[in-house]
Amino acid sequence: MKVSVYIIAFNEEEKIRECINSVLWADEIILADSYSTDNTPIIAQELGVKVVNIKFSGFGNLRNEAVKNCSNDWILSIDADERCTPEVENEIKSILKAPKSDIYFIPRRNFFMGRWIRYSGWYPNYRQPQLFKKNMMTYDLKPVHEGYISLSSKQIGKLNSSIWQIPFKDFTEVVHKANKYSSLGVQKLKDRGKNSNVLIAFLHGFWAFFKHYFLKLGILDGGPGFVIAFSNFEGTFYRYLKLYEDSQNWEVPKNYKESNK
Repeated sequence: MKVSVYIIAFNEEEKIRECINSVLWADEIILADSYSTDNTPIIAQELGVKVVNIKFSGFGNLRNEAVKNCSNDWILSIDADERCTPEVENEIKSILKAPKSDIYFIPRRNFFMGRWIRYSGWYPNYRQPQLFKKNMMTYDLKPVHEGYISLSSKQIGKLNSSIWQIPFKDFTEVVHKANKYSSLGVQKLKDRGKNSNVLIAFLHGFWAFFKHYFLKLGILDGGPGFVIAFSNFEGTFYRYLKLYEDSQNWEVPKNYKESNK
């Protein structure tokens, strides 16, 4: 059976080549590009990838639009910071000779701060199913941390082999993603009818840290585990703080005279 791979990307010139090289075995590769301003689409085209420009209006919609551009019966979803290992490639080819399911999860091994992360909720770190038959799965329209909707009557399967993920090239990207994803997450909180203030933001942030560092055993990942837990604190804290900001009407005073005397 033929396989289409889709990759979502925006300004990923430092990562996209290795990502594409890892899936050159596929019958078709689609780059769903949100109008990158760097060399991402140029690199993709050089490697024979079909580039489709899709305006970003949330990750769920972006993925659904990417799927529409895939022409084969089976689809593999892989992000620009992920690498399809030869083991995953071989397992996919074996599965598709006689598939027992229409949808499959694939575990991911994350590499961060010079080491594989075994705990912290980062392994096996399933996101949405990444291998599925076209028309058997779709994505919800959440702007970030989008979910999936199974349209199959069969039980979802799981691969044994792992995709590799390198989520952050440096700490600047850690901070950038925390800022970006916390902004995108505000609408999800509003849709759920959530309210916030500084204390609520702190408590949610503290719970995120506690959950990743202790309940998900991030403490066993050493220094990287603490950084992961702390970045979850930051992302959660600022998401709720931005929700609080959205409900306020703060204005800069127009009278520059001291008013506290």
